[in-house]
Amino acid sequence: MSWTYASLLALVAVLFALSLSPEADSAAVPSSTGSAKDPQGALKKIFMKEADASNFFRRRSRRGAKSQDEINAEQRQILAADERKREFHEEKRNEFESYAEEEHDEQDERTRESTEQWREFHYDGMHPPHEYNRQSI
Repeated sequence: MSWTYASLLALVAVLFALSLSPEADSAAVPSSTGSAKDPQGALKKIFMKEADASNFFRRRSRRGAKSQDEINAEQRQILAADERKREFHEEKRNEFESYAEEEHDEQDERTRESTEQWREFHYDGMHPPHEYNRQSI
């Protein structure tokens, strides 16, 4: 247990020494920039004039007018997306139609086979087969 106390004490000593060192204060911002002498110099780089800001937001606001090139590009994107949606839905519809047709054909075949089996089982030999005994519609 004594080694944990020793390591904890050494860690606290190192942190205390680092917090008191002068390099810790200037590590984030070097002192050679001159920002301590002129605090407005750094702010001038970040902030812009009020007129420039209002012009920027007027041009880029949500209700600001878009250029014709932007409108044309958006319309091309919308038309391309609509075309992709139309092709996708058309492909899905064709797949479903072919699936439904195959299912219908299979059902017809099963019905025909079961009808043939029923006729063969119930044929009494007295009348001609059903194909010759049909009523014309």
